[in-house]
Amino acid sequence: QVQVVESGGGLVQNGGSLTVSCAASGTIFSINSMGWYRQAPGKQRELVASMPTGGTTVYADSVQGRFTISRDNAKNTVALQMNDLKPEDTAVYYCNAVGLRTITTGVRMSFNSWGQGTQVTVSS
Repeated sequence: QVQVVESGGGLVQNGGSLTVSCAASGTIFSINSMGWYRQAPGKQRELVASMPTGGTTVYADSVQGRFTISRDNAKNTVALQMNDLKPEDTAVYYCNAVGLRTITTGVRMSFNSWGQGTQVTVSS
């Protein structure tokens, strides 16, 4: 199994900064992509930023230029640095990891794992 655990959410004022972090662990063989999604009350979960291994980083238009995603491939971690936060950024932020996990010697299976979410609240 693959576990994904987020940390670092909290309350911040309008215009402030916050970093959320995430670590994936377990029987990971390789990770194809790690990213962040968010879900505000009454809304669908949406992509915030995604960083494929060896691919092009993608940001939602609403966070472009304010948020920065970074990965440590050796540690299977991903972080999201959020600057100039706005009240509309308030949401539960979820980490996602996609890749291959080892079942047994020579046998692998794909995984798509989510963390439990961390609350980010921006006060006006």
